[in-house]
Amino acid sequence: MELNRCWWSRGDDLYEAYHDHQWGVPVYSDELLFEYLLLETFQAGLSWITILRKRENFRKAFDDFNYQKIAAYTEEKQLKLQEEAGIIRNKLKIKAAISNAQAFMKIQKEFGSFSNYFWQWTDGKPIVNHFKSKEEVPATTELSDALSKDLKKRDFKFVGSTIIYAHMQATGMVNDHLTSCPCHPLNKD
Repeated sequence: MELNRCWWSRGDDLYEAYHDHQWGVPVYSDELLFEYLLLETFQAGLSWITILRKRENFRKAFDDFNYQKIAAYTEEKQLKLQEEAGIIRNKLKIKAAISNAQAFMKIQKEFGSFSNYFWQWTDGKPIVNHFKSKEEVPATTELSDALSKDLKKRDFKFVGSTIIYAHMQATGMVNDHLTSCPCHPLNKD
């Protein structure tokens, strides 16, 4: 029987698995929060399925998303990444991944972890929305606007409100599964 998943995930096995097991699930691990942030950086202007299909290539190219290693990338490593066929080879996004890793570590020092910083915006708890149709799901919110603005002040790049809202959805800070979706908390046993 076909599940009544959220509209955007239907018809692709990779998308469906991501939807069913990752999207909207709260993430408190700094390592995974950084992975999603790096992937969202490269997603800017592209579809998420494009990034998902290249996720393992990104993992290999970016040292298993190790932000400490990424923060120390040299100009030589940047040039090598620009030649890496399996990822998005955008020079500005590659530079942003490096500077974002550096900014990420500054937040860790200030707040004890990036997770502490990130989740303070919702008092550590997911926001569970009760949208019935895709038309109700926003691309940005006042919260994503504020978080985006704060990240930019902290020297992050490619963190506009739309990207940040997508990050909030992906990491479960916001649960935007439609109420008809089996992944919405209303439908859990």
